Amino acid sequence: MTAPWNAKELTVGQLSERSGVAVSALHFYEAKGLISSRRTAGNQRRYSRDTLRRVAFVRLAQRIGIPLKTIKDALAELPEGRTPTRGDWARLSAAWRTELDDRIEQLLRLRDDLTDCIGCGCLSLDRCVLANPRDELGEEGPGARRIDTHLRPFPCTPANDSPREAGPPVNGSPREAGPAADGPPRAAGPAADGPPREAGRGELVSGLPSEARSASGAGRGGARGC
Repeated sequence: MTAPWNAKELTVGQLSERSGVAVSALHFYEAKGLISSRRTAGNQRRYSRDTLRRVAFVRLAQRIGIPLKTIKDALAELPEGRTPTRGDWARLSAAWRTELDDRIEQLLRLRDDLTDCIGCGCLSLDRCVLANPRDELGEEGPGARRIDTHLRPFPCTPANDSPREAGPPVNGSPREAGPAADGPPRAAGPAADGPPREAGRGELVSGLPSEARSASGAGRGGARGC
């Protein structure tokens, strides 16, 4: 029987029906300490309605491969004896952000880079010859060195964004700045042919520090092959 929308407590059957999780799985979650219930005088389980949110959280976390122990540790941040508020869930989310960001990055690499050399040492793709010649990455340690976020947390810096040393001017040695030959320096004015132009995207990016240029223009594609 479906529980009414305003029911404060649910039977295990009602919790199963609304959550889409089998009764046996709910019993397993309770045994692992992921959810809890109270017992009636007739020794029947009753779950507070907010258990639906906990069950949904567990299922979604499991779907992306997060272990039950990690899920349990996260749920332990929620208060006992009352319905968690939006602020309680916000604190859980903030504490879990690093874990989720790492998994998102790992999934993106698995989706985008699996057809490229992953640094596992197989040397079976033509790209491996360029990205991992003679299995040089194997000297760093075991595993897929180019795709595993635990081994390489951040994407490589694209080669065209690496800092360059300043060199001498093309036409000769540097000259000291001096006053203008025909008089005092003039204030910069608008261009002769019309009103000032708004800077284009390329001009704006070129005026940023190298770290900002890397973040604005590199993207995921720029990290490949490095």
